Amino acid sequence: MKQTLITVFFTFAMLSTYAQDIPEHISYTRIYDYLDELATDGLIDLNSVAKPFSRTFIAGKLLEAQAQKKQLNNRQQDDLTFFLNEFALEQDKLPDSKLNLAKNNQLTLGLVQPAFTYRDTLFRARITPILGMTITGNRNGTLIKRWYGADLQTMIGKHLSIYGSLRDISVDGPLLARPTYLNDYPGYEYKESTAGGDFSDSRGGIKYSWNWGSIGLVKDNVIWGDNFHGSNILSGRTPSFPMLTLHLKPAKWFEMQYFHGWLVSNEIDSTRYYMDNLGGKHFRMSNKFISANMFTFIPVRNLNLSIGNSIIYAEENDQPAYYIPIAFYKSIDHTLTKGLNLENQNSQVFMNLSSRNIKHLHLFTSIYSDEISWSRFLPSSKEKNPVSVKAGASLSNFLIENLSVTGEFTRTNIINYKHSIPAITWASNGYNLGSYLDDNSQEIYLALKYKPIRGLDLSLSYVDAKHGNEYNYVRNGHAIENIISQPVMGEITWSNKTVGFNAQYEVTNNAYAIINVAYSDIRGYDLSSTPIIGEVRETAQGYLNLFTPAYLQGKNTTVTVGFSFGF
Repeated sequence: MKQTLITVFFTFAMLSTYAQDIPEHISYTRIYDYLDELATDGLIDLNSVAKPFSRTFIAGKLLEAQAQKKQLNNRQQDDLTFFLNEFALEQDKLPDSKLNLAKNNQLTLGLVQPAFTYRDTLFRARITPILGMTITGNRNGTLIKRWYGADLQTMIGKHLSIYGSLRDISVDGPLLARPTYLNDYPGYEYKESTAGGDFSDSRGGIKYSWNWGSIGLVKDNVIWGDNFHGSNILSGRTPSFPMLTLHLKPAKWFEMQYFHGWLVSNEIDSTRYYMDNLGGKHFRMSNKFISANMFTFIPVRNLNLSIGNSIIYAEENDQPAYYIPIAFYKSIDHTLTKGLNLENQNSQVFMNLSSRNIKHLHLFTSIYSDEISWSRFLPSSKEKNPVSVKAGASLSNFLIENLSVTGEFTRTNIINYKHSIPAITWASNGYNLGSYLDDNSQEIYLALKYKPIRGLDLSLSYVDAKHGNEYNYVRNGHAIENIISQPVMGEITWSNKTVGFNAQYEVTNNAYAIINVAYSDIRGYDLSSTPIIGEVRETAQGYLNLFTPAYLQGKNTTVTVGFSFGF
């Protein structure tokens, strides 16, 4: 026991010396689930409101768990050993690999796990290949998705990190991700063809870090808000976008996240164009920016209260005032735009509450609001605030080892993510930054997950999702007041009931085999009421085409099998 404590002490001393911040992408869900499980079981403290986590942070949490290894069950111990090897470089060690093509005290070149790893006193690096394919089939045909590329992570000295990832994705078959589709597939800007489409996904960045913070310029995906089936604040579903980031944790009871990002508006700016050599005009998109902050306060251990605000703006140039990380952006907006007799920019507020005060139980709720008027909370008010609320709970390793039970309920009011100016909606590349169901919607999500052995995750899930009347944000006269006076979920235009079974096995680090079977019933509905100004009225099939790819419409049993190296 004494030797173990000494080892852990010196390892923590090493981690405090090296403070590099390479984000672990949100697609590696197994490590995020594992950390959440450890935190819910009371073994580590975790602020899970904002992802991605840095790899050094993850390594530190794994070492915290190692110090309490006797409290882990056998599967958790095996997972811990597995993950510690994945994050070996962050511990200033080389990973253990099988079938090494080369190995000495400075480098390894392994086939299992497939990676090249290097370390010396100044420089540490890892290069991993990315290769994968899934085959999906149902009564409507077969869809094949392939991807390949590489991932590079480097740490220079004690504080600097540079990372990059490039993957080329091709789809033979129907494209399941579109801005209007109400599903949680990652959003891509495809180069379309008659057979499907291609997408090149490039992420990366440079960060300078110290023991209690980091600053960086990155292009990546971000999730804000505790969830197990899509956040209603920032879901990470949009294509990655560039941003300046700032992360501070100067005290145990306080943590801050901030970024200023450059979004894609998909809106033409008629005043900006290139001229070709024949005199033709090639118009450019409107600029689109976002600033957002999130402050987490921890009054008692395992109780995290997070509050934040953001603004989306579309000026000709970025606004220096929105680079202030500790600011209420709506107030700044009023100062900058007062007297123009025009629309302000688009500001939002949000909060997240997470409690792991009861061992094995994680309770959480997140609230996102586009606009708040206190009078609208009165029972006498017909108008409703554009608010989205998610509430959920996860119970793990209670009575039955390795079994977790999760439930979530999400409800989003009318016009919550929209704006009357398309260039400043809560979206990038046309994809909603928040809930994948968009506004005027609700979802019940239930899941059982069982992990019988190291690396094998079995889950059974149920989704009951509904979308109500579809409205555009119209300010003509009192149209918007009339729109938000309509009953939330007054009529159902679309519904999705899906029962899914998913099995994934991480054979070795970065190498997956998966199988997914889903029975779904996705429908559109005809409406009988009289439409109002601003309402998008379609037939049942029209709503179905708007919200769901033809490949998944109606009743389907859809099977997906696949493998991947990298993520």
